[in-house]
Amino acid sequence: MFVVRVWRDVVTISADSSGELLHRRGYRQAVGKAPLRETLAAAMLLTAEYDGSTPLVDPFCGSGTIPIEGALIARRIPPGIHRRFAFEHWPSFEPGPWESARAAAMERVLDRAPAPIAGWDRDAGAIAAADSNAGRAGVAGDVAFAQSAISGLEVPAGPGSIVTNPPYGVRLGEAGDLRDLYSRFGSVLRAQCPGWRVAVLSAAREHDAATGLEFVERWHSTNGGLRVRCAIADIPGS
Repeated sequence: MFVVRVWRDVVTISADSSGELLHRRGYRQAVGKAPLRETLAAAMLLTAEYDGSTPLVDPFCGSGTIPIEGALIARRIPPGIHRRFAFEHWPSFEPGPWESARAAAMERVLDRAPAPIAGWDRDAGAIAAADSNAGRAGVAGDVAFAQSAISGLEVPAGPGSIVTNPPYGVRLGEAGDLRDLYSRFGSVLRAQCPGWRVAVLSAAREHDAATGLEFVERWHSTNGGLRVRCAIADIPGS
């Protein structure tokens, strides 16, 4: 497929070498009410400087995208390694060098994630979807999913990273104020995760402020048509 873009007096013609959009790794077939793109999840993890050597927890995991992307990073599994690309069907494609590159990348893959990875969500359907997606991604043995509200959060010995995409309210049709949820979220983090780092994808600064943590914005993007920002905070030690 060729794509033609016209901007004022500049015409750009490009060939689509990917086929499926690049954020589609191939494993996320079961989705929750408010899915998060795989690339956004990976960007959040990298912004939090997560490398797999310390625990990772997502207390609002939905269909599991953040913990699964964390497991891929922890095990050094290249993103999209099991998917196919449009360029593989081009007449000029030489499969030998491509397969060699894939094999070399797979040689770096670790057998297991070095540290615990967990996802929590109060919705049973979301947890079922997360388990299913983790199986397709090949990391089912690396991620533990559990159904629980934020008040029941338990984390492994740390320090580690909390990386999460909390409810925005607007997208899920919640009419009430989310301030109480974010306030409880902050209280749980201060009690359970002293010395940890937290990264959130947020649609409103007032929600971040309700946690009582000092968040710093690192970048902004869109998710599901909403303007969002990735913000980082270090949870005070005990």
